[in-house]
Amino acid sequence: MGCGGVLWFLLVLATGFGVFAGAVRPAVVSIGAVLTYDSVIGRVAKVAIEAAVADVNANASVLGGTRLNLVMRDANCNVFLGSAAALSVLEHDAIALIGPQSSAIAHMISSISGGLQIPLVSFAATDPTLSSSQFPLFVRMAHCDSYQMAAMADLIEYFGWRQVIAIYVDDDYGRNGIYYLDDELAENMSKMYKIALPVKATRNKIIDLLQKSKTLGPRVYVVHATPDSGLNIFSVAEQLHMMTDEYVWLTTDWLSTVLDTSQSAASNSISYLQGVVSFRQHIPRSNQKEAFVSRWGELQKEGLVSLNLSTYGFFAYDTVWATAYAINDFLNEYENITFSSNSYLQSIKGKMQLGMLKTFDGGNLLIKKLLLLNFTGLSGQIQFDGDKNLISRMYEIVNVRGSVTNRVGYWSNHSGLSISLPENLLIKRPKNLSLNQVLGRITWPGGKTETPRGWVVASNERPLRIAVPNRASYLEFVRVTNGGDMENVSGYCIDVFKEIIKLIPYEVPYKFVPIGNGQTNPNYDELVNMVVQHVVDAAIGDIAIVTSRSRNSDFTQPYICTGLVILAPIRSIKSSAWVFLRPFTVGMWCVTGAFFFVIGVVIWLLEHRVNSDFRGSPTRQCITMCLFSFSTPFQSQQEEILSTLGRFVMMVWLFLLMVITSSYTASLTSFLTVQQLSSPIKGIDSLIASNEPIGYQEGSFARSYLVDGLNVRPSRLVSLGSPEAYKEALERGPKNGGVAAIVDELPYVELFVAKTSGFGIIGQSFTRNGWGFAFPRDSPLAIDMSTAMLKLSENGELQRIHKKWFCNASCIVTSGINSEPSQLHFSSFWGLFLVCGVATVASLVLFFLRSIWQFIRFNRKHREPASTSGLPNRSCTQVIFRFFDFIDEKEEAIKNAFKQRNTSLPETS
Repeated sequence: MGCGGVLWFLLVLATGFGVFAGAVRPAVVSIGAVLTYDSVIGRVAKVAIEAAVADVNANASVLGGTRLNLVMRDANCNVFLGSAAALSVLEHDAIALIGPQSSAIAHMISSISGGLQIPLVSFAATDPTLSSSQFPLFVRMAHCDSYQMAAMADLIEYFGWRQVIAIYVDDDYGRNGIYYLDDELAENMSKMYKIALPVKATRNKIIDLLQKSKTLGPRVYVVHATPDSGLNIFSVAEQLHMMTDEYVWLTTDWLSTVLDTSQSAASNSISYLQGVVSFRQHIPRSNQKEAFVSRWGELQKEGLVSLNLSTYGFFAYDTVWATAYAINDFLNEYENITFSSNSYLQSIKGKMQLGMLKTFDGGNLLIKKLLLLNFTGLSGQIQFDGDKNLISRMYEIVNVRGSVTNRVGYWSNHSGLSISLPENLLIKRPKNLSLNQVLGRITWPGGKTETPRGWVVASNERPLRIAVPNRASYLEFVRVTNGGDMENVSGYCIDVFKEIIKLIPYEVPYKFVPIGNGQTNPNYDELVNMVVQHVVDAAIGDIAIVTSRSRNSDFTQPYICTGLVILAPIRSIKSSAWVFLRPFTVGMWCVTGAFFFVIGVVIWLLEHRVNSDFRGSPTRQCITMCLFSFSTPFQSQQEEILSTLGRFVMMVWLFLLMVITSSYTASLTSFLTVQQLSSPIKGIDSLIASNEPIGYQEGSFARSYLVDGLNVRPSRLVSLGSPEAYKEALERGPKNGGVAAIVDELPYVELFVAKTSGFGIIGQSFTRNGWGFAFPRDSPLAIDMSTAMLKLSENGELQRIHKKWFCNASCIVTSGINSEPSQLHFSSFWGLFLVCGVATVASLVLFFLRSIWQFIRFNRKHREPASTSGLPNRSCTQVIFRFFDFIDEKEEAIKNAFKQRNTSLPETS
C-alpha cells in the first residue's frame, strides 16, 4: 500500500471514529421531581421514587448504560413555591418532571413544562381537566377523578339516593372533581348541594359549614378532600353528632390513602370513622408487588421510612420506570439529548436567571414514546388511552368497620359495581344496578346494616315550614285564627294533612306559616311560587293541581277530585199544557205523523180487495184508513188484517211503534219529574257566547283558565271574595252590575249551594283536576305523602274527614240543574224507520206485481172474439183506468169471474 493509500485509510478511520463518538449515549440523564415532602402522599412517594431510580440505575439493560440523575425539590404544598421548585429543577437540564401530587401545582407546572417542552408525569394529580389539550405534555400515572366520580355516582344510584351534599376543597382538585360528579348525578336525575372548604380551613370554619349543611335536608355526604386535611371534617362531624344512623358518609380515595399509610392516624381517627364508605385504587396482586412490599418493610425496620406503603407509592415507583423506558426508546431513536436557548427568556433582564432555562428539543418525541408504553409495573398494566389516562383501572369499595377497613366490592368503568373481582376489565357489561350489580354487607354510621334513607325533611331545630292560605271565605277548608300555631289552624285540608303525617314512617317536625291577611283570599299561584323559591318548604290547603303550577313544583296525589263548574240562579218551571210535545223534536213529530199516514194508506191498499172492513163508500174508506192507522198505538182498531202482506207490514210497524212509544214515555216522564229547574245559562259554551259578565273567586286559577284557555276577555271577569259577594252579584244580574254566572271549583260551589237557595250548578264540570299539597321539585317527602294519602283513601279515613266537615246535619246535596233532558231526534230512530219503509215498499211492490199479473190474465180471458189486437188497440189511459177498476173489485169476484169463464168455454165448443 502506498503513502496515498495509508493517508486515505487514516482519514476514513478518523471520520468513522468521529461519527461513532458523536452517537454515544449520554452517560447521565437528569430527571426532576417536585413533591410536598411533608405530606401523606409526599413522604411515601419520595422514598418510592428514590428506590425506583436506584433500581433503574442498578439495571444496566434499562437505559443501556445511561444513569438517571434525580433532581428533587420540595413544593411545600404551595403553587408559587412549587413553580419555583420546578424552575430550579429545570436549570439542571432535566428532560422530564415527575409529580407533583397537587392538582393546583400541576396546573402551573404544566404551563411551565409545556413552554420548555419538558414532559410532566404525575402520579397523584387526579384533576380531570389536566387531561385536556391545554396541557399536551402532561401524562397521568394514577386514576383520573372522572373515573372515581363515575364510580361515586353509581354507588349513590345503587342505594337509591337522589340528593347528596358534596364537601370539597376549594381548589382545582376539589372543584373540578365535584363538577364531574355533578354531571354524573345529573344523568341519573339526582341533585347535589355543594359546600366548598377553603384550602386551609380552620376548625371553626368547618363547624360553621357543617352546621349550615344540616338545614339542607339530605343526609348523604360526599367528601372530596386531601389526605392531609380530610380527617378534620370527620372530627368536626363527630363533635356535631353527625356520625349517627341517619347520616351517610362517602369519601373519595383520600381516606383509604390516609388509613393505609399512617397507623397512628388510623388508630386516632378510627373511632369517628365508623360506617364511612370510601374508594381505594385497586392494585392487582403480583410477585413484583409482593417483593416491593417486603422491601418496604425492610426500609421501615431500618428506620428509613416511617409510613406504610400506599397506592400512590406504587404509582410513584412505576412513574420512574415508565419515564426510564420512554427515555430509552427516545435515545434509541434520537441518539442524543439536546437543548435550545430561548431567546425571549434570555432577553428578560433582572435578578432571575431565566436565561439559564433551555427548551428540550426532543420533548414531543419523548411524550409520544411515553404514551406508547405497554408494560406491567407494580400497580398493574401500564398503558394509556387517547386522553393520556391509564386504561383498565378499577376501584375497591371499602367500609370502615371496627378497627379495620373491609372491602365490600369493586367498580370499573366497564363492569360497574360488583361484589367480586371482574375477570376481564375490558368486557362491557350492561349497567343494571338493581339486577346485575351487588355489594357486600355495609355497616353504616350508628352500627346499622339497613340502608339509611339518606335525607331528613326537617329537625326540631328547623321544623318544616308549611304555608297555609289565610282565607277570607270558605273557612271550612282552611281557617287561621290568632296566628299560625298548629292549634290555631284548622279545617278540612288541615285535618287531611295531619292524618297523612301520622302515616309517614318517620318524624316530620313542622310549623304552619299563614299566607295572607285574612281579609282577602291569597293568590294561590304566588303561594306555590313561594315553595318553588324556597321561601317555605311546602304549601298545603285547597290548592288546585294545574299545569302552570306543576311545571316547577311537585304535588302529592290529589286528596279530593274537583273541577270548574258554573254557578247560576235557577227558577222552577211550571208544567206547560203542551209539555207532552216536548219529548220529540219537530222533525221527529213530522216523520212519525207521515209514517202513520203512509202505513194507513198501505194497509188500505193491501186489504181493500180481500177485506170487507176496508170497502164501502169513499168517505167510509177514508175514515177507516185514518182511524185504523192512528189507533194502532192503542190497539183499539176493530178491523182485522186478512192479507199476508198486510200482516207483515203491521208486524214491522208495531215493532217500530213499541220502541217509539217506550222512548216517548221515558222522555216525557223526565220532562215532568226531573226537569223542575231552569236557567238561561245552559253550559260553558252558552255562557261564553252570552257576552255577559262572569264572576270568579278571588285568588283562584279560574281567571287564568277562562282568559288563556277559553279566550274570555278579561273585561268580562269580575273578582268576588266571599259567598255573600257571590249571592249579591248573582241576584243583581248582569243588567244591574252583577254577573250572569260564576265559574268556580266544585267543592266551593257545593258548599255555597248547600247553604243558599235559589242557585244551582249548571251542567257538569268542564275541567278535571284535584287538590293536592305542593312541594319543591324532586322532594322525597312528596312521594311519601302521596303513598300515605293513598292509604288514607283506602282505609276510609279520607271519607270520614269529609263527613266530619261537610255532613254535620246532612250531607251536601247538590241543588242544581244538569243540562235539559234531551229531546228525541229522528237521527236516533232513522234505522227503525228505514226498516219499516223498506218492508212497506217491498209489500207494495209484491202487491202490484200480483195485481198486474191477475189483470193481464183477466183481460186475456175476457177479450172479444172479433178483436185480434186486444189490449194494444186501447189507449194507455184506458188501460190504467181499467186496471184501477180491476183492483177496486173484490178479489173473490175476480176469481168467480175466472171460474165462470172457464165453465162457459167448453159449452161454446
